[in-house]
Amino acid sequence: MFRAEIQWLASGPTLKLEGKLVADWAEQAMCMVTKDVLPKGLIVDLSEVSYIDSVGEQLLKWLASVGTLFVAGSVYAIAACDRLGLSPTQRISERRKRRGGIAGRSPHKLSNPIPLRPFEGGIEKGESCPGFTRA
Repeated sequence: MFRAEIQWLASGPTLKLEGKLVADWAEQAMCMVTKDVLPKGLIVDLSEVSYIDSVGEQLLKWLASVGTLFVAGSVYAIAACDRLGLSPTQRISERRKRRGGIAGRSPHKLSNPIPLRPFEGGIEKGESCPGFTRA
């Protein structure tokens, strides 16, 4: 499944892509962008893209060659941009800062660590876990 939508935002025209950018869908996205004059300052948001094949890669490389900016808000999108030599203008960490996430701190260093202790309970043989039914 694939979805492409051009949104006219304050930051400029944004082509939001979702799903698998493959063969026919990549060609459809190309037609959508080139139907009229290619919008100056086009931004392509790859945050919701889950797979890109060779035709999709060709589309992204072509878009980069005409000055398109990319947004990569997922691990897959960042990896795809790195693999294709594209420089995304926004990455995951910037999105987290914007949403009010942990800024400037490592997510692995908590100010108040939670003490852990060994599991002391147990389930007798033949009993089941609460909320779990055996088939």
